[in-house]
Amino acid sequence: MKVAHIEEFAYLSNFSSLKEFNNSIEQQMLELKGTFTKSESIAIKRLIRYAAKIPGVCLAKIGTIVAATHKDGEMGISRSTFKRAVLKAKDSGLLTIHELERKNGSQTANLYVFNRISLSQCAEPPKGEQLDRPENYQSFETNNIKEKERNTAPPDPEILDASFTSERVPAAFTKIVSCIFDDFSVIEEFWRMTGFAFKGLGYCSDTMLNMSVVSFKQTVRAIKKKTLRRNKFAYYWGILQKKLDELYFSELFELGF
Repeated sequence: MKVAHIEEFAYLSNFSSLKEFNNSIEQQMLELKGTFTKSESIAIKRLIRYAAKIPGVCLAKIGTIVAATHKDGEMGISRSTFKRAVLKAKDSGLLTIHELERKNGSQTANLYVFNRISLSQCAEPPKGEQLDRPENYQSFETNNIKEKERNTAPPDPEILDASFTSERVPAAFTKIVSCIFDDFSVIEEFWRMTGFAFKGLGYCSDTMLNMSVVSFKQTVRAIKKKTLRRNKFAYYWGILQKKLDELYFSELFELGF
């Protein structure tokens, strides 16, 4: 898609008015509550503000949006945080991203198009279609369910240890995590979050492994000191975000910015 004035992309808008866009976004952000970190939420909200001229359509460079978050007393974000935020928004169906090209073929600003909320997300089942049930229906149904559970309930599953961890998880990471959590599902969940945090950032596997190990050790330290007030995976995710931001700013410093 070739770069052009924002007005030329008005046909991509999924909304008839700014009010309709705002209502849809408000509903979708409620549905996605907990998906974005605090800094990622800042990125998405700033993107939404840039999508007001043509409701739901934003044409902007990453640098412009990142710079804008450092104004008006907001907590500024980094480029890597913005990239993670839009990737999450894309994966969740909130955004469609179009890469624009100049006439010479080089890439320029991205076009961000917000999607309309699906009617199935907020639709309620028709009340008129509920069938009348006999008075003793609930007790009959409950008794049958209990009987079925007694006959078919599987035995409590065993927790599989670290030796069952997928080969996709680096052995070094498995070894470190298994010292605390000898459970393949926990190890794989930590690594899944690591992969999601690094998605699209272009860092090498060694950097990814080293940062994940450091972040996990900090998580364990918080657990042992009993200062962890939330889910261990959420805490680990927050440490990763902080480390990635630190890495980004250190790279800028090395480049002389």
